[in-house]
Formats: sequence, structure tokens, C-alpha cells
Amino acid sequence: MADMNNMNKTFKTLDDFLGTHFIYTYDNGWEYEWYAKNDHTVDYRIHGGMVAGRWVTDQKADIVMLTEGIYKISWTEPTGTDVALDFLPNEGKMHGTIFFPKWVEEHPEITVTYQNEHIDVMHDAREKYATYPKLVVPEFAKITYMGEAGQNNDDVISEEPYDAMPDDIRNGKYYDENYKRLNR
Repeated sequence: MADMNNMNKTFKTLDDFLGTHFIYTYDNGWEYEWYAKNDHTVDYRIHGGMVAGRWVTDQKADIVMLTEGIYKISWTEPTGTDVALDFLPNEGKMHGTIFFPKWVEEHPEITVTYQNEHIDVMHDAREKYATYPKLVVPEFAKITYMGEAGQNNDDVISEEPYDAMPDDIRNGKYYDENYKRLNR
């Protein structure tokens, strides 16, 4: 199995960033997996923290390069959660700020699902429960994996997270040499 983890890649342009698959661990211990699917869409899985087990595909996002090798991504989820991520892949780090509505802080289990199949549930909870004050979680993270998945690869985030998944990905046991999921 080829080593998919390309931690030595140098990022200069927006095209260098698009199609990249990341795993990172926030300083608070929360582990996330995130994929720059194209210039307006992201997919992600959450492996640790208050909403571990949540996964989302085709989330519309604003993706820009601030300056060479530094990228900002922001979006609002159907839950009402706002997210702003700053990636510095050449330094192996990123910073994320997550703005959780009050209802997600109080009922995180509602969001722990494949969101795309439960948008109505997210909208209902957003209307039913309090949204303010928001829980603001700003954290630095260490990037532990960077894979060149290519753009619009639906195999990158295509199943719910399981306990050993980040290690399987980092150890080259999850994707084949074409960045397609093994063990379908």
C-alpha cells in the first residue's frame, strides 16, 4: 500500500489546497477529518469531541486563499452552527472557530448522524430549541494527515466514522493507490 500521507507537500496556490484531505487534532483533543472537495464544497467527519460521530458531505462553503499557502474556509450548517477554519498546511497547523448554537451545546446527540439524511431534523431542532448564547470554541490544531484525494472524490468521506478510522487512514489501510475506499 502506498503511503497516502503527504505531509511534505508545499502549498502555494488555491489549486494546491483543493482536493486535499486532512486529519487534525485540536489542542482540546477533538479530532476532525476534513476534505476540500472543490472550490465551494467541503466534506467532513468528526472523530472526537462533543459531536463525535457526526459526518457531512457536500456542505457549501466559502473557500479562499488569504496569501500563499494560507487558506480560510467558512460556512453555516443547517444546525445553525457557524464554522471558520484557517489552514496553514505548510506549517502543519490550522485554527478553527466553531460557533455552536445553544441547542447543539445542550443536545449534541441530535447532530451525531449523517446530517445529509436528516436535514429536517436539524431544522426542527434549530426552531425548537434556543440558539443563543452561542458556545464559541476557538482552538489551534495540529495537522496529522494530508492526502491528495483530488477534487470531487466521493470516496473520501463516504461512511460514518468508526474508532480506528483516523489511524487506518494515516497508516494507509483505508484508501487504495487511486484514493478509493477499500473494504466497501
